[in-house]
Amino acid sequence: MGQSFYHFFGIGWQGFFDIALNSYILFRLYVLFRGTNVLRVLFAMGVLWVLRQVAVSMGLVVTSWAMQGVIAGAALVIIIVFRNEISSVLQTRDLKSFFWGIPRYQRKTPVGIIVESVYELARKKIGALIVLPLNRELESVVQKGIVWQGKLSKEMLVSIFWEDNPVHDGAAVIQGDRITDVGVILPLSKRTDLPSYFGTRHRAAIGLTEQTDALVIVVSEERGKITLVKDNRVYDINDSTVLEKLLFKHAGDDTSAKGVKKHTRELAAAAAICLICVTGLWLSFSRGMETLATHDIPVEFIKSDQNMEIFSSTASNVKLLLSGSRPLIRSLQPDRITVKLNLTNTVPGINKLAVSRNDVALPPGIVVKDIEPSLIEVLVDVPVKRELSVQPSWTGRLSPDLIMTRAITSPAKISVIGPHQVLKNMETLFTEPLFLDGITASGSMTAQIALHPTTIRLEDQKKGRVQVEYTIQKRETMSP
Repeated sequence: MGQSFYHFFGIGWQGFFDIALNSYILFRLYVLFRGTNVLRVLFAMGVLWVLRQVAVSMGLVVTSWAMQGVIAGAALVIIIVFRNEISSVLQTRDLKSFFWGIPRYQRKTPVGIIVESVYELARKKIGALIVLPLNRELESVVQKGIVWQGKLSKEMLVSIFWEDNPVHDGAAVIQGDRITDVGVILPLSKRTDLPSYFGTRHRAAIGLTEQTDALVIVVSEERGKITLVKDNRVYDINDSTVLEKLLFKHAGDDTSAKGVKKHTRELAAAAAICLICVTGLWLSFSRGMETLATHDIPVEFIKSDQNMEIFSSTASNVKLLLSGSRPLIRSLQPDRITVKLNLTNTVPGINKLAVSRNDVALPPGIVVKDIEPSLIEVLVDVPVKRELSVQPSWTGRLSPDLIMTRAITSPAKISVIGPHQVLKNMETLFTEPLFLDGITASGSMTAQIALHPTTIRLEDQKKGRVQVEYTIQKRETMSP
């Protein structure tokens, strides 16, 4: 399966899994940091990385070095400057929202009711703190109050912050057309540059917007002034039209099919961009920085006819010159490489087999540059058994006055196994050379059988030696 993927797409199943996993991680980061400054800085870092790769490809050494320093500095800035936003994500208590939950799109909020209620509270100088969550969840940042889940109306919203109401000091959370929670405790900002007339409600509103993308409306109890806080920015509201415009801009998305489709398209586009970016990175790392390596790999012969046997080959190993990225080449182990030659179309006798790249199985991302040897001769045949006579192989010369009258081997015949094409014309086996020099009398000696050609073998390997008995006589001299 992995090889099929590699041949068609240039990526094995490991590559597909690697790309899918990292694309999902990148998409989750987008979902979690959506609407925050962290995401904007990460996007800018991505653009700088692309520009750096372009500078490297163009040979702009100083430019690429400078961009690399900027990217490293930006990573440090993210950790230090945006630590609160990062902390709010990492401290999420809901595993579902952290690993696979998709944020709800902002439902249509009755902006008119909120504006009327806020101005009614301001006119009566009733302090109020109203929170409208957008894309980010609030669970990890706020302390839960009382679950309300009431239909939003002017009367209900005003009554929540009435002085005699036990929950009037906390915040009211509005999602869509419902008041979901009341009496919620928000984190206080630690900023020291805030105006002296900002009370606890204002600090709570700013503290929440420092860690989330929520929109918070504050009504001052002492001054009857309205303040809107978004993305750690404070807007003093002096006109109901301005408040209505800001609310429509951030919290007035539609719940109709059009609104759902828009939200779905946004997430689908983000997922596609993450997939494209990770695929580009994968191809850059896996195919960039090409390096070469040589491996000596044993050849595995695959027989289709079990009656046939391989008796000899001109090479049992091949030397492969491989190419790939440096990390892949360094991690490559010889046991992950196989060379298989198919003997399906061979005939009895010597066959010449070409070793091609298709015969080599490699991990994805690595290719074969050269094979040595590229041609192997293989002797295949049906094995047969025959009994062959054994003859001693004498070398050298006896003394001139001596003559050998008899030489016999015991056993006289030996069973051997070998290819049919070879054994059908053989009748005799010889021993290793036996030296006549120094022999002066009859006797015996042990001799090793010489297996020539090497494609034959003894049926019983223990019977590889024979006893040679010989008779020596004085040579008769002629009388004058």
